[in-house]
Amino acid sequence: MSFARRFSQLDVFTSVPLLGNPLAVVHDAAGLNDAKMASLARWTNLSETTFLLPPKDSTADYLVRIFTPLSELPFAGHPTLGSCHAWLAAGGKPKNPQFVVQECGIGLVRVRRDSERLAFAAPPLRRSGAVEADTRASVLEALGIGEAAVRDVQWVENGPPWIGVLLHDAQSVLDLKPDYAALRGMAVGAVGPYPEGSACAFEVRAFTRTGVEDPVTGSLNAGLALWLIGAGIAPPRYVASQGTRLQRNGRVHVERIGADTWIGGAVCPVASGTILL
Repeated sequence: MSFARRFSQLDVFTSVPLLGNPLAVVHDAAGLNDAKMASLARWTNLSETTFLLPPKDSTADYLVRIFTPLSELPFAGHPTLGSCHAWLAAGGKPKNPQFVVQECGIGLVRVRRDSERLAFAAPPLRRSGAVEADTRASVLEALGIGEAAVRDVQWVENGPPWIGVLLHDAQSVLDLKPDYAALRGMAVGAVGPYPEGSACAFEVRAFTRTGVEDPVTGSLNAGLALWLIGAGIAPPRYVASQGTRLQRNGRVHVERIGADTWIGGAVCPVASGTILL
């Protein structure tokens, strides 16, 4: 039997609707099995669709399950911010007045409200350090660049198995013309700095394991921030641009406060109603 459940569609990492990364959210998803969730994610055909459920951990405010059209993810950035926004807009009241606690596949993730934005605490890297030589060579070949174009290549895995590729400047990132077929199966993020004094510190592009470019990517930016700030390449507070080549205007706000690195952005509601599931 199907039930009418609240349904939201939002745009994340942008203050202007239709210029960020879209997300579908199903509220009150209790009773839906894995097959139904996966079917809806294939049907929406967005990069992610999320399902809000009662938490299993007593310290969490809600549990979120995150599905792509192909699989379930233990964590993802823009679904975290979008799901939190949807939960709050639906009347959710956090147990802790300072932040919302989201439960997901990697555990508990804190989300704080910062002026007009939401920000999540970047989860620790599951894998970091230099990428193996053969993998590095495959990544550079798929991106169509040589060793001279690269400053460094590092694992920045925090759920999704991202490989970060640091280029010399932002324009080099924008100029990339990757072989999407060759990239398929790899999650690769390219980053390069803008000149000092620019509105954004870095340009970021994300090439997903499905062989497409993602508009704005919280998990990748979280991994890159831990790497770049930790290595002294990025300042403790900066803004990254992403989505330029896709005619989007994503803005990711990064801030290191104490031991936490916060990844923030605006969230715009676009559509709401009910869905029969």
